[in-house]
Amino acid sequence: MKAYATAVATVLFGASAISAFAPSASSKSITARTNGIIASKFSSSALAMADDKVFDQEAYIAESKEMRLKHLEEQAMFALKIACENYGNAVFPNAMIAGDVVITHLLHRMGYLKDGKATIMVVDTFHLFPETMEFLREIEDFYGFKAEVFCAEGVPVGDKEAYDKKYGANLWKEDIEQYDKVCKVEPFQRGLKTLKTDCMINGRTRWQGFERAWIDQFENAPIGGGLAKCNPIAYWTLEDTFDYIAKYEVPHHPLHAKGYPSIGDAKDTIPIPEDGSTKFVNFKFEGDKTPWLDYACERKGRFVGLANKDGSTKTECGIHVAGAERTFDRDLWEEGAVKNIASIEEAKEIINSGKEAIVAVYAPWCQFCQGMEEEFAKYAESAGVPVYKFRGDEEREFVQANMNTESFPTVNFIKSDGSVVKYDSEARSAEDFANFEKSFEKTTA
Repeated sequence: MKAYATAVATVLFGASAISAFAPSASSKSITARTNGIIASKFSSSALAMADDKVFDQEAYIAESKEMRLKHLEEQAMFALKIACENYGNAVFPNAMIAGDVVITHLLHRMGYLKDGKATIMVVDTFHLFPETMEFLREIEDFYGFKAEVFCAEGVPVGDKEAYDKKYGANLWKEDIEQYDKVCKVEPFQRGLKTLKTDCMINGRTRWQGFERAWIDQFENAPIGGGLAKCNPIAYWTLEDTFDYIAKYEVPHHPLHAKGYPSIGDAKDTIPIPEDGSTKFVNFKFEGDKTPWLDYACERKGRFVGLANKDGSTKTECGIHVAGAERTFDRDLWEEGAVKNIASIEEAKEIINSGKEAIVAVYAPWCQFCQGMEEEFAKYAESAGVPVYKFRGDEEREFVQANMNTESFPTVNFIKSDGSVVKYDSEARSAEDFANFEKSFEKTTA
């Protein structure tokens, strides 16, 4: 083991490096320190041994922690070396939480940010704390890199107004799973694809909870047919992470000083404890640090008040769960009898044409629109009126005002007098749509 550790250290730091797997001093120097540690003063942790020598527990705990941290550092750097030097496009999606700033620091120390062997990617959900994107700019300046920022499809980076117009400011309230797909999963996957990622670096750890308790430093991710995933700090605890931040005075998210152990969206992230009594200020903890450092507590303040559709408590945003590799880069009803309405003007023409029609107002990223795609196409093949689709997420104000649309999908019957009647049912089979159309035959008969 010692030989292996020495070899690893040599690879990383050169032949003169001392392995972290063994004490950095000789046994003689350790004995000398033992005899001399606080010999003139007995602290609460200093115990008299049989020969009246003093053994200071706190001093040796500190030394042991230092040895552990050195080992973890070497281990993480070895993993990053493999990721950055054996793959052509190593990408680090950086959320700027505690573990991520440690990885950023290590990538800088190893020169991979400067030489371009690692690219930092950031997903802006448009719901982050203002401090998060401000902090990104700070570490870009500090370390001398420029992050690749991705956000919801079809929205300029940083343009919250454009996001609200296209997807709705309350999408997360209406459908949290769709919000995750639109604001996190899709831009995350698009970013990896755009950057031609072949190895993804991320800061997940076993300490974060049972969902991650068995991860290793390297995994395969089912993205784009297969992708290497490097978890350089997989075996670190959160205490290790903050110890490392303190040791090297690593720039870290300002909200740690306001009681947040982990930082996500502002809408569902709270301090732990909620009174903000635990803080990390000037590289030291204030208050009781155990609510942050206990097992699986790092993310305890995340996803607060959110639940999955099956009623279970939400613990993941969707990026690291099964099925996250799916993207939504195609439109719906690209072929067949469903005709496209390309503009507001064309939609107005159909409404005011004096002719009956069926119009589905939809968003291609919406799972319910996707779910009815086949049945609606089947209905359109034998419908008695023209059947149209209109992409409402790109013209939200218009469809809200003119086409009864508050959520997707919304199916409307356009009457000959120009009135628009909403199909008010969750049943979406071809037969259901046909019956909706026939109901207007009875009205006009």
